Amino acid sequence: MSTSIDDLLSFEEEPAGPAVASRGGRVRSVLRALLVTAAIVAVVVAGLRVVGLQVSLWIVVAGVLALLAVRRVTGALSPPPPPRAGYRAPAGEEPGTWNWAARDALRAAINGWERPLDWCAGNRERFTERVLPRIGELADERLRQKHGITRESDPARARTLLKEPLWTFLSTPSRRPPSPRDLAAIVAELEKL
Repeated sequence: MSTSIDDLLSFEEEPAGPAVASRGGRVRSVLRALLVTAAIVAVVVAGLRVVGLQVSLWIVVAGVLALLAVRRVTGALSPPPPPRAGYRAPAGEEPGTWNWAARDALRAAINGWERPLDWCAGNRERFTERVLPRIGELADERLRQKHGITRESDPARARTLLKEPLWTFLSTPSRRPPSPRDLAAIVAELEKL
């Protein structure tokens, strides 16, 4: 059974179930907001009186409610916190939902290549300065992991392992950036190492 990358990355939205809000939860949150507002207003009014200032109670209440509303809106709009260091996802079956706000390492890796490749599409100098060294680092890393050498440490053996087209691509900058088909062939050769 083969699955294409399009099948893996496609997303079909499931119909949302009916939103059920408990009345007790809403009343509890309103009471909590009123208590917090009353406590803050009491502290502010007491602080103002200690300093010797007199401000209308309604102005203080309106100011506190405005600050609490701004806090709630900014809290709802803030991005999710970054994952903790050392966090491991639980093993087993996935819950069937996807957290679109989460940071995806695959997406970051793809963007790390997609942006420079797109930026260098018609510019040989940019390609030679930005992308070619990255591909060379990948080739050196594959050679180091699989064979214990790099292009610099043992050029003759690296040349035989990389084979002539890949060696020429890495050592001789081309007159134009490679086409997507050429890059696919280069990546395939790197994967064979």
